[in-house]
Amino acid sequence: MKTISSLLQVFQSRKMAALLLLGFSSGLPFFLTGNTLKAWMTVEKVDLTAIGLFSLVAVPYSFKFIWAPLLDRFTLPFLGRRRGWLIGIEVALLIAIAFMALQQPKQALQLLAINAVVIAFFSATQDIVADAYRTDVLHELEMGAGAAVFVLGYRMALLLTGSLALILADRIPWSSVYLLMAATMAIGIFGTLLAPEPKQISPPQSLADAVILPFGEFFQRQGLLQAFLVLVFILFYKLGDAFLSSMATTFLLQTGFTLTDIGAIQTGMGLIASIVGALVGGVVLSKIGINRSLWVFGILQAVSNLAYFVLAQLGKNYQFLVLTINVENFCGGLGTTAFAAFMMSQCNPRFSATQFALLSSIMAVSRDILVAPSGSLAKTTGWSMFFLISIVAALPGLFLLPFFAPWNQQPVAISRPGLDDEEGDLWGRN
Repeated sequence: MKTISSLLQVFQSRKMAALLLLGFSSGLPFFLTGNTLKAWMTVEKVDLTAIGLFSLVAVPYSFKFIWAPLLDRFTLPFLGRRRGWLIGIEVALLIAIAFMALQQPKQALQLLAINAVVIAFFSATQDIVADAYRTDVLHELEMGAGAAVFVLGYRMALLLTGSLALILADRIPWSSVYLLMAATMAIGIFGTLLAPEPKQISPPQSLADAVILPFGEFFQRQGLLQAFLVLVFILFYKLGDAFLSSMATTFLLQTGFTLTDIGAIQTGMGLIASIVGALVGGVVLSKIGINRSLWVFGILQAVSNLAYFVLAQLGKNYQFLVLTINVENFCGGLGTTAFAAFMMSQCNPRFSATQFALLSSIMAVSRDILVAPSGSLAKTTGWSMFFLISIVAALPGLFLLPFFAPWNQQPVAISRPGLDDEEGDLWGRN
């Protein structure tokens, strides 16, 4: 009962409420420069080649570690080291998304592309600071809950900008849709104002230190071989999931399901299942720890791809489609929570913006670049074999777990200046 009471206390805290809203703010721009924007361009009859090339607007997410040192080194003169940057970026995002209402995809494609890249840049920058804030403010035993709540907010934003935005676009002009989405950035601004300020941690003394020290500290603390294995693990842990996700919609369309089926079941129901998975993952992680969660959730995440393999055998079967979407997204939510908590645990709060940006950029390379051959692979092998290959793609990440996340070993805590010296916390530790 005492453990359950402690868990409930964590989820009900002001800190977690703020992380929920910051997660929402972090997820809001993603579809507005991705799937939702491509739907708008499709309706406007933009050339398919141009629509495909718009995937490149996501490039800032893969290179955000380049400017992350600036956010570690410099502090704005209001709201502290992290929250000052957050609120400034959120206001910039609100304006940039609102500017999308002025765009005309068919007549001025270049202006649309510039606007989308600006949003992606600010969105990636917001991710840098939000991830750093989350790393700074959470104690070790709160990381599972914090990751789960943040992912919950992120997925809620995807529901809004994915499902609801498309439904609204059938009834009101696209310009009005983007203005409404811009207005919801106010939720993130409120979350930043609500968020408690982390304990003061000395930033790097110079920009050179902000660039060099985070990487040096990471490799020195881990050891060269261990650090290399951690980076390779981050590259591969969700590769199987990324392979499947990149081609899931195309597979469902070719199987005979309609866009309405996909929007209602894959997007709507799937996101809800991933939210439930993230929350369950946070609770379980708080009980069994990050190491064991990486094992359990990673295996479930890989095995869940078998549901798509079976669906490929059955063909257009609505009942099994519902089961497939729920199982795969639930397990994906579990894996995302463990993965986020693991990356937080690898960061030193003094350099958390740069170090987390580096780790998440490597993850983005897996999600956006390594999956590039997936279409050609599916065309060559057929869908059934493709889904089996997606399971194989998850194995390298699992094989690396014994080297730095052994089942029976507690992870070594990173010194957290300004946090570890507290007299106690809501878990009752001294």
